[in-house]
Amino acid sequence: MNGPTSIMENNLNPGRRKFIATTLKATGATLVAGIPALTMAVDQAATALTVQDIINIILKEIPGAPFADTVDTIKSGNKDQRVTGIVTTMFATINVIKETARLNANFIIAHEPTFYNHADDKGWVAKNDILKKKEELLKHYDIAVWRFHDYWHTIRPDGILTGVLKMANWQQYSQPGEPVFRIPATSLKNIVEHLRNSLHISHMRVIGDLQQKCERIAVMPGAAGGQRQISLVENESPDVLIVGEVHEWETAEYIRDAIALGSKTALIILGHSVSEEPGMQWLVEWLQPKVPAIKVNHISSGDPFTWI
Repeated sequence: MNGPTSIMENNLNPGRRKFIATTLKATGATLVAGIPALTMAVDQAATALTVQDIINIILKEIPGAPFADTVDTIKSGNKDQRVTGIVTTMFATINVIKETARLNANFIIAHEPTFYNHADDKGWVAKNDILKKKEELLKHYDIAVWRFHDYWHTIRPDGILTGVLKMANWQQYSQPGEPVFRIPATSLKNIVEHLRNSLHISHMRVIGDLQQKCERIAVMPGAAGGQRQISLVENESPDVLIVGEVHEWETAEYIRDAIALGSKTALIILGHSVSEEPGMQWLVEWLQPKVPAIKVNHISSGDPFTWI
């Protein structure tokens, strides 16, 4: 075989010999790429992103990142471990951890604390047995947890609010940076029903006249705090303020007294976790194109309460 090939090549001009050599190399490369073991090696190389690699990809999109002072730190695992799959959620609950392992994923991006206080201070309550067991479970499954709170609220438009408005089908009414937007006039009761169905929330708390007509809406998912919530009402006078949670001695009492004094601003309390979950669900859509070789899933941590 070598002999005839050499004779043939010797009878060709230099340009023709170069063409044949290039073609043979290309054909060989195609055949090599078709070998399963090598294809698997290529796939593994494509997915060889670490926890820190994923964090860096995300932070490139965040104005001013990385922040010197933030709660968005790694809570479990290590920054150098290779990521097999990503799960987004509100809280890295025990059930979320187990479901993450079932999906063969090992990186949870959670919006809220893992260890029961804002800074995830493991010494916040001395001898916390539940915290230790949770740590052991995360180590058992070799799962890393990173909190994505400050950064997700910093991106413009706000990542959590965007997810909520998209799920409620209100995005077309809102304007970035504007705290209040206008929807077609409808009753407070209809707004409650709309949020119940679109955000999949079983129970909400309401202060106000359910028959009141509402157009101007303010949405503040999560726990913005009484000062910010009350300031918004004072400055903007929306028909309804929709929040995740309140300190009951602050915003709730302010709204009750305001209505008694003639104000028309109603209050809808969705619940903290369920009010921000759509934003972490939308994170999948936002993040997946940036890490195409790694599967990103959302697991809802759900409402922790049973309503009786």
